[in-house]
Amino acid sequence: MSVLVFADHSDGKFKKTAFEIVSFGKQVANQAETSLVVVTINASDVSTLSEYGPDKILKIQDSKLDAFNAKAYADCIHQAAVKESAHIVAVDSSNDGLYLAPILAVKLEAGYASNVVDYPSSIAPFTVKRKAFSSKGFSFTEIHTENKLLGLAKNSVGITANPINSVVEDFTPSFKDDDFKISSTSIDKTTGTVTIADADTVVSGGRGLKGPENWGMIEELAEVLGAATACSKPVSDLGWRPHSEHVGQTGKPVTSNLYIAIGISGAIQHLAGVNSSKVKVVINNDAEAPFFKAADYGIVGDAFEVVPELITKLKAFKADH
Repeated sequence: MSVLVFADHSDGKFKKTAFEIVSFGKQVANQAETSLVVVTINASDVSTLSEYGPDKILKIQDSKLDAFNAKAYADCIHQAAVKESAHIVAVDSSNDGLYLAPILAVKLEAGYASNVVDYPSSIAPFTVKRKAFSSKGFSFTEIHTENKLLGLAKNSVGITANPINSVVEDFTPSFKDDDFKISSTSIDKTTGTVTIADADTVVSGGRGLKGPENWGMIEELAEVLGAATACSKPVSDLGWRPHSEHVGQTGKPVTSNLYIAIGISGAIQHLAGVNSSKVKVVINNDAEAPFFKAADYGIVGDAFEVVPELITKLKAFKADH
């Protein structure tokens, strides 16, 4: 028996979410008193994963898997789990991970717990803490099936260094005829900017900015902070910003360490999508805006006065440090 996790990457390079899922898997393996196996698909260099404690790394290299394919990826991970006798499998909660997990659960005949936010509180019975009610609460879920599949919520347990000399092994899975019935014809990727999915800090604007011509200060603040830019649903609906930047319950979820909302009143759908952020800061000239009740810090003031001053202070702070 072992614990197996899938470490995803972008253009061959692992990101924070991969190191977090490996760190999570190591702790679960320690709790279950077993070994940790990591499976990768078309990663260029797996050595960095060894910093987080895997006993073994399975490398899958196949050009057919260059583009994400949920069925084929699920098949690969399933075969790796069978090979390693893994009864506990974990994936991340990226868009790909959320698409992949249900298919993998069926293949594994596993109980599936999504939105896991902590290490298991018990191995027998196997119990995990999960986000519930649009991240307004938590539930404790017991999984009684022999095989268990966990979807780890981003930025929930962090990264724990645990350097080890991992065994690296090439693994060649077999494929079924229907694995590639769905294929990608083209993929457009954003370059040169921090994406919402990868960002530790997100700067978001709403209708309080009055128009797309005022978005320069949002982008400048984001640049100073090394942050991603985002917006509320009305802003994307008005065409001020692309829909790819729309965050909230009906857009992209945000699980950043810091979320700064500027000129956003805080509709319930928006709050539901950003509630998992560790620290929330709101800047709004309406002291009664609902967002202030959910925020950790708030500034009541005109964004056109507050944000430029904030940018100036941050630039001065960075220059001194």
